[in-house]
Amino acid sequence: MSQTNTAPSSDRTRLDQFFHISERGSTIGRELRGGLATFFAMAYIVVLNPLIIGTHQDGTGLYLGGGAEPNLPAVAAATALVGGLLTIMMGLVANFPMAISSGLGLSALLTFGVATLPRMTWADAMGLVVIEGIILLILVLTGFREAIFRAVPAQLKTAITVGIGLFIALIGLVNSGFVRSGAGTPLELGIGGFLLGMPTLVFVLVLLALLVMHTLKVKGAILYAIVGGTVLAIILEATLSIGPRGTDEAGQVTNPTGWGLGSPALPAEWIKLPDLSLIGNFDLLGSWSNVGVVACALAVFTLMLTNFFDLLGTMVAIGAEGKMLDKDNNVPGARRILIADSIAAIGGGAGGVSANSGFVESTVGVGDGARTGLANVVTGLCLLLTTFLAPLAAVIPYEAAAPALVLVGFLMMQQVRGIDWSDVEIALPAFVTIALMPFTYSITVGIGAGFILFAVLKVARGKARQVHPLMWVTAALFIVYFVSGPITQAFV
Repeated sequence: MSQTNTAPSSDRTRLDQFFHISERGSTIGRELRGGLATFFAMAYIVVLNPLIIGTHQDGTGLYLGGGAEPNLPAVAAATALVGGLLTIMMGLVANFPMAISSGLGLSALLTFGVATLPRMTWADAMGLVVIEGIILLILVLTGFREAIFRAVPAQLKTAITVGIGLFIALIGLVNSGFVRSGAGTPLELGIGGFLLGMPTLVFVLVLLALLVMHTLKVKGAILYAIVGGTVLAIILEATLSIGPRGTDEAGQVTNPTGWGLGSPALPAEWIKLPDLSLIGNFDLLGSWSNVGVVACALAVFTLMLTNFFDLLGTMVAIGAEGKMLDKDNNVPGARRILIADSIAAIGGGAGGVSANSGFVESTVGVGDGARTGLANVVTGLCLLLTTFLAPLAAVIPYEAAAPALVLVGFLMMQQVRGIDWSDVEIALPAFVTIALMPFTYSITVGIGAGFILFAVLKVARGKARQVHPLMWVTAALFIVYFVSGPITQAFV
């Protein structure tokens, strides 16, 4: 960093010195604004994570927490509390602007691939998450996890960034209802190829306003767009009674022109004491005797690999967005980030809310100026507040937050120029990585397919020695990952 961006030590506040704010070319104001922007972009997790892990039964027929009925308030409160504490930890330990919370991909994998195994309880499943986090921590402390990260070719890391950009842009388009599954096609514009409904109008207006503000280089554009869109949504719902989208018992969509997740409205109850009964609801060893060693080992391996490479992609994406990568596309201070993320996986399992890991929506805050862990402290405090202000977390509709994901997708897509498309040995794996992330709705699948193809093409052209040994190990592990489903079923 040049001297012009670094204030003399005597003129810097303790806060500035601790987080190296001036050294990274940022200001306290930018960090505060970026932290708020990240919170608004990821606040949906407090509502959405309970809908994934809190509404499905485990292998014994019980819901998370051991009850016969879902307890969504408890899941929401624990999600906010655990995510808030771990986000602050990441900021203080690693000084990196990456918020932490329950990963949707990890929650879905845990719900549909682990907890539903015969005789598996939710407490058992959370115990496997804790074990997976401990293994990840050991890999970091021994240097193996960071070594794998550095063994990945720089252009493949760039492809990961671009793929995540397209992935989160698609998430924004789908969550807003702008893009939906069609009657004869996997996806289509709106409903039957047309844009219908006031929620879609809110998304379009907020997206246009955001893109205009970004073009005019308005500071805080993302935060202003989300807040403005939320206010507009509240007004429309209050006057028109639009209501949320839903599904009936037959799986048919009801009120298709409604809001994507809940109806935006000022809550009747602003402050509510949180239900923290899920904290500590895990069993380390119960599943190994109830479900079987092979099935549990494969479950831990799959969770670990997913967590491992989701974090790799997210970390690179945030570093690229904030121009914090070195010449080899590595993130400085990666070891501290990896340690904090491993602890987050342990904390998520111990908190009963699935593995916690880096949130790709942090790129929203980085895009708004965040460069240090101070932004994490802001985001974490906001998450902690939502344990008491849970009704407010549900106020922000998808349609107001999703435009920020689309813009960030564009910003990350710009990295594609760093790939040499004339070199098929790297271009084909890069293309597969980029394409499969949005097409399979999985960061891990895109990374795994790209890594395997990279090794295969090097062998085909007689250049096997150019592949780092750890890349061979990683490619082999991904092959096991892709076939772990049939293997698990064979032993259950």
